[in-house]
Amino acid sequence: MTSENHGTVKADPPMVMSPTGSTSQPAPLSPSTSKPIQELPDEMIQAGWSKCWSKRENRPYYFNRFTNQSLWEMPVLGQHDVISDPLGLNAAPASGEALSDAGLGNGQRKRHPSEDASQTGPNSFKRPKVEIPVTPTTPTVPISPSTPGVKPWANATDDKQSQAGVPAPAPYRPSVVYWDLDIQTNAVIRERAPVNHLPPHPEIELQRAQLTTKLRQHYHELCSQREGIEPPRESFNRWLLERKVVDKGPDPLLPSECDPVISTSMFREIMNDIPIRLSRIKYKEEARKLLFKYAEAAKKMIDSRNATPDSRKVVKWNVEDTMNWLRRDHSASKEDYMDRLEHLRKQCGPHVASVAKDSVEGICSKIYHISAEYVRRIRQAHHTLLKECNISVRQKSTNSKKREVQDRLVYCYPVRLSIPSPPQPRVELHFENDMACLRYKGEMVKVNRGHFNKLELLYRYSCIDDQRFEKFLSRVWCLIKRYQVMFGSGVNEGSGLQGALPVPVFEALNKKFGVTFECFASPLNCYFKQFCSAFPDIDGFFGSRGPFLSFSPASGSFEANPPFCEELMDTMVTRFEDLLERSSEPLSFIIFVPEWRDPPTPALTRMESSRFRRHQMIVPPFEHEYRSGSQHICKREEMYYKAVHGTAVIFLQNNAGFAKWEPTTERIQDLLGAYKVSGRSLPSPGPSSTSTGDKDSKPAQERTPRSQDNSSPVDKTAPDTTNI
Repeated sequence: MTSENHGTVKADPPMVMSPTGSTSQPAPLSPSTSKPIQELPDEMIQAGWSKCWSKRENRPYYFNRFTNQSLWEMPVLGQHDVISDPLGLNAAPASGEALSDAGLGNGQRKRHPSEDASQTGPNSFKRPKVEIPVTPTTPTVPISPSTPGVKPWANATDDKQSQAGVPAPAPYRPSVVYWDLDIQTNAVIRERAPVNHLPPHPEIELQRAQLTTKLRQHYHELCSQREGIEPPRESFNRWLLERKVVDKGPDPLLPSECDPVISTSMFREIMNDIPIRLSRIKYKEEARKLLFKYAEAAKKMIDSRNATPDSRKVVKWNVEDTMNWLRRDHSASKEDYMDRLEHLRKQCGPHVASVAKDSVEGICSKIYHISAEYVRRIRQAHHTLLKECNISVRQKSTNSKKREVQDRLVYCYPVRLSIPSPPQPRVELHFENDMACLRYKGEMVKVNRGHFNKLELLYRYSCIDDQRFEKFLSRVWCLIKRYQVMFGSGVNEGSGLQGALPVPVFEALNKKFGVTFECFASPLNCYFKQFCSAFPDIDGFFGSRGPFLSFSPASGSFEANPPFCEELMDTMVTRFEDLLERSSEPLSFIIFVPEWRDPPTPALTRMESSRFRRHQMIVPPFEHEYRSGSQHICKREEMYYKAVHGTAVIFLQNNAGFAKWEPTTERIQDLLGAYKVSGRSLPSPGPSSTSTGDKDSKPAQERTPRSQDNSSPVDKTAPDTTNI
């Protein structure tokens, strides 16, 4: 399992599921191959300690996966080093201190070793003993006790300090975390072969980032030149999501093989802003000005395009009638102006849309074909790089793939790549206060130290081809750069695409409904260490099981908080029902989607009428929160923000799943109570915060008008509370 230099971890062999779903007994280990390791107390395990065996020294040692600390003697909880920690800041607190920290705001919690022991109330929950997961594809490699000061990556700053005789700083120990990576999965899948994605490399990721930024600029120019509008907010990000639902191309981010070529999402959002963008109005003067601007823009568009005589006549007559009404009626209220605007849109909207249709379709088609050309360039550069490293990218035959895996049920494990990774270039790492900064060729990405530590743990659990962490920094750089490019460079842009449920809600889902898996997440925002995400080529090294639409669990309890893209949500429902139909093992999906009712989305309507629906509840708007999609770089006080729309929570379960995780009244009340724990009395500083009189700072739910063809609600294009 591990190299000779690093010792070995005593762990049970992986559990293998029989075709009937029962668990077969693991084969006993031979004394000649492993030494018996005694169990540690629960408090030690929760603090990150495990007992390992050193082959070289032929004796046991103790390793802490949170701090990378190795000791020959059994550690003592609460003990601290008076040299590196003279004030005892890293020591375990007394029971009274642990109780005082248990009620932190925002749903976060402190990871004290004595946490469970100090909570003895009737509602306390003692976490079960958790072992480091070890499967045939996920070995865990501890740092050897013979090299206690060695980090899994090189840090030039620490090297210089050590050479100058300056003691190394104490290891970073985050006191507040927003995840629980100790929870083991109950998701069972059929064993699968490695995938043929090209392995990530900073040089290729840098080229992809540059071309994606250039594609965004093309989109901005086309909207401005052809329609005289700014690109609808987040429309390019949702175009990437909608295209990947149907894309069969090779690039993990940019689409290149889509049918149809015209994106329904991009087309709909551009049409919503023609002839002008409509924003939510608060005052009468704003309503009057907007009505005047719409009338002028509609008349100008119909005069400058090839419109039919009937269309010209209808639009000009309605515009003149509106202008006359504005001149003579000075006592109208805000509601009068809004009613008049709605009437004008209904009369002129279809005619304006008909003359703009060909132009908008041209924008969508142009962006898609440019994207396909960029994918070809990236692919060619990637193949050239691998060829220079003597790595073959020829796909293996079907027969060889079948020989690699067995037809058996196993607990889910991360995505593996069939093509080996090339040597990675040097990525510089330094820390600025609480931020980890990684630089490659002048391009810097940042992540707070808590999430950097989280990525290290996920990498340690999931990666099997880099036991010495030699590729860790370059892969972290690629990971953060990929999501940075996907979100865009605007203020708070794209952060909603990666939002997550509050920590207390995840805890309630796990405790009451056995949830151990997220269907739409990322290494940056996941709560569990097992999840599905958008980019298997890079996310797989950090625990991703791949995109959910290609994930086929046979049993398990899942949470789904999808990106609020209509096409993706609709495809998600089709996937849920197909999986529930095929499996007779316990299978449960708890879905969180926006409660859009004007009109309702197809996904919401289908789930409400599904034969697998067991329960449904609504969490009211402004009474619950989400974790920010920028949580890996935002300030702690900006971690949560209020949801400006209601959230529908729907339970889809087959018969066995309903019997095992039934949404009883008591469990539902506990779940709703978890939302109240995370509530705050202060106004939210997150992406949905508003300022009076500043339209640009309003959340997208308030800015986006109702679709002209009545095919989408006011709020559908806003991604403020979603994740990948």
